[in-house]
Amino acid sequence: MKGIIFSGMRPTGKLHLGNYFGALSNWIRLQDEYKCYYGVVDWHALTTGYDCTEMMKENTIEMVIDWLSAGIDPNKSTLLIQSYIPELAELHLLLSMITPLSWLERNPVVKEQVRDLDLKENMGYGLLGYPVLMAADILIYKTNTVPVGEDQAPHIELAREIGRRFNHLYQDVFTIPEIKLSPTPKILGTDGRKMSKSLNNYISLSDQPEVIRTKIMSMITDPEKIKLSDPGHPEICTVFDYHKKFNISEVSDIERRCSNAQLGCVACKERLSEILIEFFQGFRERREGYEKNKDMVWDILKSGSQEAREVAKITLHEVKKAMKIDYAR
Repeated sequence: MKGIIFSGMRPTGKLHLGNYFGALSNWIRLQDEYKCYYGVVDWHALTTGYDCTEMMKENTIEMVIDWLSAGIDPNKSTLLIQSYIPELAELHLLLSMITPLSWLERNPVVKEQVRDLDLKENMGYGLLGYPVLMAADILIYKTNTVPVGEDQAPHIELAREIGRRFNHLYQDVFTIPEIKLSPTPKILGTDGRKMSKSLNNYISLSDQPEVIRTKIMSMITDPEKIKLSDPGHPEICTVFDYHKKFNISEVSDIERRCSNAQLGCVACKERLSEILIEFFQGFRERREGYEKNKDMVWDILKSGSQEAREVAKITLHEVKKAMKIDYAR
């Protein structure tokens, strides 16, 4: 094994193609090379969704079923629920004591969230301290590699700073993690904008064939290609962009035929539909099995959380000993 990895997702329910290419497909590859901890970060979800928690449990199970169906192997990776590890909350508290406020206020990721969610006048302490909780997630397992997209790199750099500051103030307890920039190809939604559940322009990994066909047929294509005889411009077409990701063997032929007015948009979409349906056929079959046995999925999460907690207990003990606050009880 090359080292230890931690990565997590907020429990948002069933995953879509953007989630798959943005993180999940990379997780699947990494579990053969690293000791991986993959977490349902439900406390993180509360930083912006504290007022809508009624679907948290259902969203957790649906998301983890997607993880397992896509190829995350609990025999290779430790799957956990953040809130099942109370030591994380204690470490978060201790790390918050040594984290300068200025470090949090300059974080560009938090600034973007405040702007995008219009929270300027209503930003909670939890959101401001979000990076400290993320640092606890990473440091408590002695993580040495964190796979993230470029947009999340500032959070990991802050975790590195917090870990270095602790080691300098007390003693070397934490491994300082390296950032592993992951390829995060931009997956557009059916309307040409960023794929998002809030925009209702997404294709779920679990969508049935008829749903996939309907969504693909609604996709925006080249606005200048009205008739078959009109030369197309594949470089600006969302459907062609999907072909480049899912249909590599045919992409050159599709590009040529579209540009030469030999392939119509309807036929191009129909072919993409079949490719997507076939690509996720095995996923859908495995998912049906997990849906019928959700108790087994919860058992996987409970077992993984217990394993992670044993590691967390050791690290927290080392932290308190280094700080000289491990009082006899």
